[in-house]
Amino acid sequence: MNRDGLNAEFYRNYAELTAHGQTAVRRDALSIIRDGIRGAAPDLGTHAIVRRKGDLLQVGEHSFTLSAFDHIYVVGAGKGSFPIAAALEEILGERLTGGVVVVKEGEKRRLGRIEILEAGHPIPNEASVIGAQRILEVAHLASEKDLVFAAVTGGASALVTLPPAGITLADIQATNDLLLKCGGTIRDINTVRKHLCLLKGGRLVAHIQPAQAVTLTLDTSPEGLPWPDLCLADPSTFRDAIDVLKLFDIWDAVSPAIRAYLEEGLCRPEWETVKSLEGFKAALFSVGSPVSACEAAAATARDLGYRPVILASNLEGESIDAGIGLAGIAKEIVRYGRPFERPCALITAGETTVTIQGPHGRGGPNQEVALAFASKLGQRQDVCCVSIDTDGTDGPTQVAGGISDGQTMERAQALGLNVPEHLRRHDCGGALARLGDAIVTGHTGTNVMNLRVIVIGPER
Repeated sequence: MNRDGLNAEFYRNYAELTAHGQTAVRRDALSIIRDGIRGAAPDLGTHAIVRRKGDLLQVGEHSFTLSAFDHIYVVGAGKGSFPIAAALEEILGERLTGGVVVVKEGEKRRLGRIEILEAGHPIPNEASVIGAQRILEVAHLASEKDLVFAAVTGGASALVTLPPAGITLADIQATNDLLLKCGGTIRDINTVRKHLCLLKGGRLVAHIQPAQAVTLTLDTSPEGLPWPDLCLADPSTFRDAIDVLKLFDIWDAVSPAIRAYLEEGLCRPEWETVKSLEGFKAALFSVGSPVSACEAAAATARDLGYRPVILASNLEGESIDAGIGLAGIAKEIVRYGRPFERPCALITAGETTVTIQGPHGRGGPNQEVALAFASKLGQRQDVCCVSIDTDGTDGPTQVAGGISDGQTMERAQALGLNVPEHLRRHDCGGALARLGDAIVTGHTGTNVMNLRVIVIGPER
């Protein structure tokens, strides 16, 4: 199948996205992003890490004799957890006892031996609590002669939540909403989440003991702080959680029950998250990462005749600033041929943020990057930006991201769109929908944060 055919399968609105603007670079940019996302497919990564030959199971550098275990379970949560679970079910076959994995609402796919539950994201719901309870039940079933795989990826922090006594789900939901709008990084947000849940902050591994725990995850976070906070020792403290809420001026906005719990946690060391996994029977492996997504995107860019440049695999900051900054680099290339000559493809990954204050429209970080890029780029020949959340959902929307090019501002003006006002009101989703530039993919099966490419075609 040619690239247009593959793109039409991947992007639900591919025909709309390529029916206007600078269509040649649009097609190429969408191809590069598609292959980048597929380069971080967790099922492929799982098959590369976990291999079975008869009674021998090789997991990375670890070797296990399957007959030595009475039971093998799979638990997990996250937007990329289903493909990991599916791969494990295929590899383990009849030796798999069962398990439960919590995925985002709308997944629909099911497995034969592993129970699949759907829950809310980015705001947890009642199903998130039920899912956490079911995971805990399976973890407590495991004994010293059992093996438990934990498939934990980005999104798990919302998809499962087990509030401490005295804190309601409504308290957790309201706090999550405040955190998502405050402009904090995912590290800040999860510092609070981990201290308001009895499963996060490495506690899942603690509950799995004395069984052998093996975590398979997608490495989607800053260096030195891997993502799967259910299965990883947590350096943050109750004091850090309180400081985050005060730093972003939302301490007084959270419920009195949450404030009281966090303050009591200061003098209850037994309530703290797990600080070290030393002495635990535990191992952790990455089955996909932003780096692998960037490298796969670069390979496709090269195949299409562009010089690939991976600028950063962990770009952070405000989404508007990221879009404007990338547009500035693109303009320098177009005007002066520096720091790279065209044709080239600038590739970045990472998680940008949106700080919301007051009334706002709809959108997400990637839609904001794409529209901000267009606002700074202006009219330029054969330049395209695609910014997408690799899981297929950008912020609290069903849109994966956005696309813009050197004709976007001209088209926006013709439609009567005030782009600066849409950016100010964080209504980039509304503007991109009018432009026919909101990207729709549905669930992609992976989650390695955001992926962006700036394609700059050859000089005419």
